[in-house]
Order: sequence, then structure tokens, then C-alpha cells
Amino acid sequence: MPIPKRVAQWNKVGLNRIVKHIAPGMPGLGLVIHQGRRSGREYRTPVNLFRSEDGFIVALTYGPNTDWVKNVLAAGGCELRTRGRVLRAGEPRVYRDETRQGVPLPVRQALRLLGSADFLSLKTVKTTKT
Repeated sequence: MPIPKRVAQWNKVGLNRIVKHIAPGMPGLGLVIHQGRRSGREYRTPVNLFRSEDGFIVALTYGPNTDWVKNVLAAGGCELRTRGRVLRAGEPRVYRDETRQGVPLPVRQALRLLGSADFLSLKTVKTTKT
């Protein structure tokens, strides 16, 4: 069960406006830069982001049906900003993992408490300097 829509809306309107400025430099956080499917507008969404073998895993705490996830899937990828780097990511794939194995143990426990087990995997395509 993802976080309720009311909390998600509050985060989008308030908290995300602040977090998107600090997320690219914080461990376990990053910024997904993606294009709107209909508007073509650029969006910047702060996410829980974790390194994987061939790219990154994003914890989908609001579930897989958010607009930003749909945008990334439709575009076939996005740009990631994390730990002072700008990366191109592609081959997006949404999956469910009740074991939450792709993320660190404390995050696994927090996601379990939230009832969140949906993830987005992204493969690193190329690296550019900031």
C-alpha cells in the first residue's frame, strides 16, 4: 500500500520544492529529470535512489502509477542527478519485490513499515560532467 494521495499531494506542493535542491547531493536521494508526456515540460522529481549492478533502483514510495514514473517509462529513460553527478538512465522497468533486496537494510525496514514494495530499475546509459 503506497503512501496516501493526500500526503503525496502535500509533498508535491510543499516539501518537494525544498528537497529537490538538496536531493542531488544526499546519500540515498537523487533527482529524476523527465519530460511530461503531454506537455513536453521538464520536471524535476526528488526520489529515493540506490546504486545497482548496472544502474540505479528507485523506491516507488507513492506506487508505480505516478505521473513521473509514467513519463520516464514513456520516454524510455531520464536524467539522474546524484552525488554531484549527472547521468543518463534508460531501459526503465517497474517491478515489485516484497523482499526489498535492492536497497539498504534500514531503507528496507522503512519501506516495509510503509507497505511499499514497488521499484523502478534504470540502467546507466552514459555519464556527463556537471
